[in-house]
Amino acid sequence: DENTTLQFQPPLDEQNYGATAAHARHLPRESVSRNSPAKRDYVITGVLCYANLINFMDWFIVPGILLDIQKYFKLSDGDAGLLQTVFILCYMLAAPFFGYLGDRHNRKIILGAGIFFWSGVTLGSSFIKESYSWVFFLSRGLVGIGTASYSTIAPTIIADLFEEGKRTTMLSVFYIFIPVGSGLGYVLASSMADATGDWHWAFRITPCMGALALVLLILVVPRRTQRRTEAHRALSISGTIRVAAEKPGVQRTGKTTWCEDVISLGKNWSFVWSSLGLTAMAFVTGALGLWVPLFLYRAKVVQGIVSPCLEESCNSSDSLIFGGITIGTGILGVIAGAEVARRLRKINNKADPLICAVSMFISAVCLYIALIVAQTNIVFTFIFIAFGELFLSVNWAVVTDILLYVVTPRRQSTAIALQILVSHLLGDAGSPYLIGIISNAIQAKNANSFQWSFWSLQYSFIMCAFVGVFGGSFFLLTSFYIEEDRKEATQ
Repeated sequence: DENTTLQFQPPLDEQNYGATAAHARHLPRESVSRNSPAKRDYVITGVLCYANLINFMDWFIVPGILLDIQKYFKLSDGDAGLLQTVFILCYMLAAPFFGYLGDRHNRKIILGAGIFFWSGVTLGSSFIKESYSWVFFLSRGLVGIGTASYSTIAPTIIADLFEEGKRTTMLSVFYIFIPVGSGLGYVLASSMADATGDWHWAFRITPCMGALALVLLILVVPRRTQRRTEAHRALSISGTIRVAAEKPGVQRTGKTTWCEDVISLGKNWSFVWSSLGLTAMAFVTGALGLWVPLFLYRAKVVQGIVSPCLEESCNSSDSLIFGGITIGTGILGVIAGAEVARRLRKINNKADPLICAVSMFISAVCLYIALIVAQTNIVFTFIFIAFGELFLSVNWAVVTDILLYVVTPRRQSTAIALQILVSHLLGDAGSPYLIGIISNAIQAKNANSFQWSFWSLQYSFIMCAFVGVFGGSFFLLTSFYIEEDRKEATQ
């Protein structure tokens, strides 16, 4: 259990802004110096980032060798899309449960159990026979449950280790490993399939890396990950919250339930609209993440650049290239987003949601152009997909930063869990499967040819551009409420 009793002095005179601006003004003067980042804090963050890397590598092993998996288990486009949907559904349904536990119980134990579980299931999935495709679907769902325990809790530990602008920087580093891990998932999967001639080996590397992450977690992260002493941060296992009263040294005790937390978050319009914006991002990235390598392969077949793959082991060069694009644009996008946000906050209090809105609009245009030119120019297709992913990546750390300063600290794990639930339920849980079944429907009404195989995915993908426009609109709506909700979170 992680209990903290809070006693506060009068607020500081300085005006802070950023992820922790909502809370830093209420810290005692001696707390500011005492809580300055130590070397151990950076080491803990490094371990969490490494585990996040493995987390997202596991996510994108399947898309990296999707063509091989389709042939091995004899899956249609709809069935292949369902693979990722099963993973995301289990992930999002487990997230609120782990968010609740993360706000009330020992976070190190939850993280360790999650890493052990998802690594073990991933290793086991590499031994499934072709006649047991349903077991493979089940294994992906179980991996989703394991990763949910990590994604809901790890960011809150980093948030507790750092304050002011440093928190934004460290969260940016943490979220860089989303695109980096995703890209390495493609690279690992395709490389292992090419090197061994057997795609099953792609599922036997990340479990070894997960074992190392588990050892580092045990050695480096303290048994009780201390929650920062800010207003509303302390929360005991029983749900009793001790917060500072309006006068220094006076305490008051209250109780809150998970339902009350959810109702309160539902009244926070900045949280609601930014979560819907993130949902649109998840819809687009989920569809792109699963289908782009296969879409590029079909575009090359139509252009006559490559021959149709009729053998058991297919060429995975598109996965390698797309993986490299994902890594490069992800790193550049997250860094650029954090830096632009840091600079624009000085002149505009609504900078964060406006940055997210503009980047979503630009990304939607780039993705639309990429789909249109795919049949005639594969180079331009790669270029515009890269720009589309770049502007999507700009938002990762910024959206999380918005949540952290418009939601009171004692509700942050719950807020992250709810955001995961909503963004995946309405976003990438359904988009891969939706793209697949639309593609199936188009192919069923037309001739069975490589041309229509390409067109079916192309037409299905068009909806991603329109969803991106909706996402930008949601972030614009966030900008109307951001200042008021930030102020309310400080009280």
